Order: sequence, then structure tokens, then C-alpha cells
Amino acid sequence: MELRGVGRRYSVGGPWVLRGVDLVLPSQRLIRVEGTNGTGKSTLLRLLAGIDPPTEGRVTGRPGRTAYVPERFPVALPFTAAGYLTHLGRIHGLRGARAAARADEWLERFGAARHARTVLSELSKGTSQKVAVAQALLAGPELLVLDEAWTGLDSAARTQLDLAVAERVAAGGTVVFVDHDPRRLAGAADDVYALAGNALVRDTGVNSPAGHGPRVRIVAVGPPGAAPPDQLPGGPTYERGPADGTVQLTVAAAHSDALLRALLAARPPWHIREVSLEPATTGQAAS
Repeated sequence: MELRGVGRRYSVGGPWVLRGVDLVLPSQRLIRVEGTNGTGKSTLLRLLAGIDPPTEGRVTGRPGRTAYVPERFPVALPFTAAGYLTHLGRIHGLRGARAAARADEWLERFGAARHARTVLSELSKGTSQKVAVAQALLAGPELLVLDEAWTGLDSAARTQLDLAVAERVAAGGTVVFVDHDPRRLAGAADDVYALAGNALVRDTGVNSPAGHGPRVRIVAVGPPGAAPPDQLPGGPTYERGPADGTVQLTVAAAHSDALLRALLAARPPWHIREVSLEPATTGQAAS
């Protein structure tokens, strides 16, 4: 997917929110967008998701399965939680009972199964947010756009969303997210962009320290004889252990969290036996 010279105004003839944005979104990437309030983060995400059209420029190559979690979920809809998800599932191409089954699966995963028959307008803010996240994930989107999607979720649901993001990327999808917490998916993003002065700038330092900083050693156990999944975050090196399926992976610390999530989200999952910091080799003590 590409954005070329994209801009958007607040209104016809009004001031520009964004202007001259060029962005390429490859597959199987996790991309973070940063910026202070009012710099256009939500506007950019709505352009990516196809919610708003650009005032100038062009957007090409948007995947057919694109999903979006807004900052505020419209709860005044005439559906129950399960009914809404089933309806969205059918719109996304899930047929028959499959849409209802996927709705139930995601409500269960986010700890909202007991609210399946509750009307959306009667849900708490936190449960409404779980429904908003579930609707974006149930059809396996190729492009997932998350605008403060973790806000309002409890700890268990935030962890599930972290895992779901890793699963989408591992499956070849692209995830673009904004979150107010700088620790959110820390070190996992393949690219970080910052918005300032109506423009989008890539943070070229996001990956530059990775090859020179501390490295993490992960000992994982998978099916006997199986190699780790392809295209793991951070491009880890690995050594095969004994015949019990043990593999030792080494990756830059900046990518260790994303690597752990990808291993746990693999099918079948890999079991983590040990995580340790590799001794520093640059003459500096590891911290």
C-alpha cells in the first residue's frame, strides 16, 4: 500500500491537517505512528483505513481486508455484541455459522463472552472497546489500523491484543498503531514515524541501535525437528539444541518482545524455556 503526496484539510478551504505525506506500507510489518495531540495521527490512520478520502494526493494498493479500531467506538447501534460482530463478519466475507463462531471466539478471548447478548448501548466503556477490537480482528485483516485501541481495556485484554498484533504480523499482515503509552509494544515496531508540522517523518533511529546494543538469548522448545517459524521479528540467529526440539535464538534486545510474542503465537506454539541477556561484547556493562 502506498500514499503519495497525500494531504487532508479540516474542511473545504480550511487549514491542512496533513500535507505531502509519502508512505509505503510493506506486508508483514508493525508500524508505530507518534506525535503530540493535534498533529494529525488519527487523520492519518483514517486515511490509511479508507474511512476518509484525501483532499490531495493518492492512496493505492489498499488491501481488500482492511480493519480499523477507532479512538471512540460508536455504541449507539441496534445490535447485541455478538449480533454486531456476526454482522461485521458477514460483511467481511465470513459465511454462515462461521461468522457467529468467530464472534464468540473473539468475545471469549477478550473476556467478554458473558456480554454476548447485551445490547451495545448497555455495555461499559471497557467492554465496548473489547467489541471494537474484536470486530477488527475476526476476519484476519491484511491491514489492521489501531487508533489508541488499548485504551479502556483491562490488563488481560491488553495482553490479548498484543498477542493478536503479533499473530497478524506473523501471518503476513501489516499493523499500524497509535498509542499514548510509549511502552506499548516497545521495541517491537519495524518502523516508527512521527507527525509534526503537517508532515510525516520516519524515525531512522528505530532500528539503527539494534545491531550494536545488547542482545537477548531465548531458549524455546517446539515440535521435535521443527525449525522456528519463518520471518521472525528482528531476524534472529538460532542454533538447534538436542533432539527434544530445543532451539536457542539470539536477537537484538529491541526486538526480543516481538520475537517472544511471535513464538507464543505460532501454530503450534513454541514454549519458552529461558530468556537471558547475552554478555556485552563492546566493553560496556549490560544494563
